[in-house]
Amino acid sequence: MDPLAPTALAVSSDFMDRIGSGLTLLRDHGKKVQKYLWKSKKLEVTKKSLKTQVNIVLVDARDLPDEISSNTNGLYCKFRLGNESHKSKQVTKSKPEWRERFNIYMYEDSNLEVKVWHKGKQKTFVGRCVIDLSQLERERTHELWQELEYGYGSIHMLVTLGGSERCVSTDNLTLANGVTHQPTITEEKYTWYRLENNWNEVGQLSVTVHGARGLSSLGLNGNIDAYCVLEVDNARVQTHAVRNSSDPTWNKNFIFNINDVTSTLDITIYDESIIQSMKGETLGKISIPLLRINNNEKKWYALKDRSKKHSAKGNCPRILLEMSLEWNPIKASLRVLSPKPTKYVEKPPKFSIPLIYNNLKFIKVVFDYIYLGNVYFKNTFEWENREKSALALGAWLLFWYFFRMWMMPLLLIVPFLPYWAMYRGNNCSQLLPILTDEDTSEEDSEIQKDDKTISTRLYELQDLTFTIKNGIDYIVSIIERLKNLINFSVPYLSYLAIIGLIVASIAFYLIPVNYLFMALGIYKFTRKAMNPNRVPNNDILDFISRVPDNEILKQWRELKVTESSISRSDSMKRR
Repeated sequence: MDPLAPTALAVSSDFMDRIGSGLTLLRDHGKKVQKYLWKSKKLEVTKKSLKTQVNIVLVDARDLPDEISSNTNGLYCKFRLGNESHKSKQVTKSKPEWRERFNIYMYEDSNLEVKVWHKGKQKTFVGRCVIDLSQLERERTHELWQELEYGYGSIHMLVTLGGSERCVSTDNLTLANGVTHQPTITEEKYTWYRLENNWNEVGQLSVTVHGARGLSSLGLNGNIDAYCVLEVDNARVQTHAVRNSSDPTWNKNFIFNINDVTSTLDITIYDESIIQSMKGETLGKISIPLLRINNNEKKWYALKDRSKKHSAKGNCPRILLEMSLEWNPIKASLRVLSPKPTKYVEKPPKFSIPLIYNNLKFIKVVFDYIYLGNVYFKNTFEWENREKSALALGAWLLFWYFFRMWMMPLLLIVPFLPYWAMYRGNNCSQLLPILTDEDTSEEDSEIQKDDKTISTRLYELQDLTFTIKNGIDYIVSIIERLKNLINFSVPYLSYLAIIGLIVASIAFYLIPVNYLFMALGIYKFTRKAMNPNRVPNNDILDFISRVPDNEILKQWRELKVTESSISRSDSMKRR
């Protein structure tokens, strides 16, 4: 027997059988063990996520230190909430505006730390601040100007604390017996309605999002994790996500403080999946003007696509809403005279060739109407239609004979009257028409038609361009001529204008304005009788046409004559 050969272990066969059976059991139940471990991990994450999601809009900053260079893109903010962090884009110190939106998940730690840095040749710490999010009310957008602790200045933010996205909210659920559980309201209702309160808030909007139906999946797997985002100006809240359902039910109630009653409630439904979130795709959108809301009306609203012109994809996609708006008419009336609230986060406008074409076509139509109106107005003074000219002269004389300045606001009401009659005739229905799919398709039919040849389209575009160019050139020429009239480019015409204005001032001082305009009307209407061969014209425009514009002044500019050429020509003549 070889002494170096390994000897057999003295292990019983019973023990080996136990090890083999244990390995077999572990192998057979490996998937169950893995599933259990994954479930435990998921439960642990779910417990951590029961706090909330924080939506932050970083707007701008002010009063920053002067030591920072203002010409470089190096100013940025760094946010940290527990283990979550976010870094903003870099902007210049001369205009520190970010207008950037992002989300941070809040777990156990509720202190949001914000640090402001400047990255130039070297990294410079500007300041920091800490916000205790536990002190902020949930599902309400808070506008904060936060002072920096270790530095100068402050930063402007919008902070919104929402409900957990991984669990169903219990703030407002419809129970099995049909009773709705409403959140407890501790503050006094409608305190904003008193005039001594904040005049920037004109009312309150209550929106209950019950659910949606007929949503279409954007992914290949057909699953929909839908959640709803509601926005009024800069206030933004959202519901929780309902898993794997094309007919989600949220039953959430939100309250907005309204600063402008002419604002719009924008509702967008998103898919929470990672791929669709990265694409920014939506399941449906709708915009509802606040003034068109009927209080306590439970109503289905059809969802629109991204352009808000056509119906969204799906089986008649719609959302069930119940809204109520309470507002103070006195505050709201005064508020519309102040600047409209600026929306901090907006998508940049896109370059649209069909939109440019429609705008050019609209401007051409306006120029055509102005031209036709001017021709019709001139023909009225030429007595081509004696009945119309006689009626126009009589109406002109009667109007200015009885006219007083207090009547001017009443005259501005006249264009409202026919539309008011139509509005009252429709039983005070909504002024904005409800468009159907057929209407919207007819709207875009001119853009989508392909029966025209390329040469026809180019000719139409050329015609539009030249019409608009000529109109703009004429307006610019008139403005330049008025400027050159004032700066004495032609002194004779400038002195004539001064003398004419002085004479008009004396006439308005000595003679009532009614008689002056009556005399002007008689002069305009009798010119044809005094001179039958005259050409229709406008006296003021004819006078302005005598003043050169900038292009004519360039043509009038005299060039310098060089002396060397003169001396040479003289010397040649002498020889």
